[in-house]
Amino acid sequence: MQVIENLKVKEKLYIEKLENGLTVMIIPKKGIQKKYIIWGTNYGSNDNKFIVPGEEEITEVPNGVAHFLEHKLFEQENGTNSLDVLTALGVNANAYTTNDHTAYLFECTDNFYEAMDELMDYVQHPYFTDENVEKEKGIIGQEIRMYDDYPEWRVYLNAMQAMYHNNPIKIDITGTIETISKIDKEILYKCYNTFYNPSNMAIAICGDFEPEKMLEEVKKRLVEKSGSGEIKRIYEPEEDSIVQEKIEQKLEVSKPIYTIGIKGTLPNAALENKSEIVKRHLCIEILLNLILGRSSELYKKLYNEGIISGSPSLDHEFGKTYDHILITGQATNPEKLYEDFKNEIQKIKQNGINKEDFERIKKMIYGAYVKEYDDVTDIARMFLSDYFKGINSFDYLEEIQGINVEYATHVLKNVFKEEKMVISIVRN
Repeated sequence: MQVIENLKVKEKLYIEKLENGLTVMIIPKKGIQKKYIIWGTNYGSNDNKFIVPGEEEITEVPNGVAHFLEHKLFEQENGTNSLDVLTALGVNANAYTTNDHTAYLFECTDNFYEAMDELMDYVQHPYFTDENVEKEKGIIGQEIRMYDDYPEWRVYLNAMQAMYHNNPIKIDITGTIETISKIDKEILYKCYNTFYNPSNMAIAICGDFEPEKMLEEVKKRLVEKSGSGEIKRIYEPEEDSIVQEKIEQKLEVSKPIYTIGIKGTLPNAALENKSEIVKRHLCIEILLNLILGRSSELYKKLYNEGIISGSPSLDHEFGKTYDHILITGQATNPEKLYEDFKNEIQKIKQNGINKEDFERIKKMIYGAYVKEYDDVTDIARMFLSDYFKGINSFDYLEEIQGINVEYATHVLKNVFKEEKMVISIVRN
């Protein structure tokens, strides 16, 4: 196995690509009782148009298939549900679908190998029938209707729709009642056989394990399946401009909820080298905290004016086809907050970045990344998610050292552009 060591956090990553194409990542944590495994496929809600390896025709499937598949994999031919089996073993099991990957996981202190048997069995043995697919439509339909009334989800999705013209990230991960009605077992099997190939998947395991022994445990539970060729994913070209600056929806909320979005520079960012992508991401995190973090002048001003009462979440999300900043919170006057935010950015651009504040926030961000290595869950999820972006998670600890005020000034100018900003508001 290839061994990558990071001396800053005194951790080692053992990584091996098996003959069938599956990537196995093991991060041993000596003396830790908790164990965590996550098995993911590089397949998310954005992947609705693709060419299957060996085929020439384009396959286009309804929105929501990746999430539908995640739900259905737990159901077994013998009538059991693998989530119930895992819960009975005393492990905390779950699964999730994002825009760019789907993952199946559990954490536990006991019964790890019994639970691993179940996890690796159900992920490799799909069972879809006309009846069980039809039944699932009702269950997922309820989930869709629930999220339609969920203010935190609506404010996010509306921000996506205000920023993106064609990018599938603007589409709900679950799909719609109409799109899931078109899903059948043939579509599910086609997407499963295309994307759940070992060459498109990765496993991350963290806990008190011997890496070589754990690798053998993974291998002996694998169904014999050869790797496939490259899946050609097809995405509509995205315009640089935003769709609309402001979008508003009325729902039951105690105080208005807002999301400020800043559309990024992709597809150019996808072509940059990996260290630059990591460095840019870290720099955006530092700048967001500098502008509107808890210790910033703008935060104190808005707090004293009674516009905000708690820290907003400050996020930079990126993948191979999308790139945006999201600032989300509650505010008595979201429009005033938005104007003040834009003015603060202009002020920093004119006056320059305060070096003392910059260095303090940089240390804080570095400390947060180091802290993630305390928890087996954070470690495994981070390595899996970053792997599908082509990044080694250790890179964040290395690249942050090279970020200075000059580089941050360049990122501030090129990323925090007013013409790329939107605001989404949900209020009564």
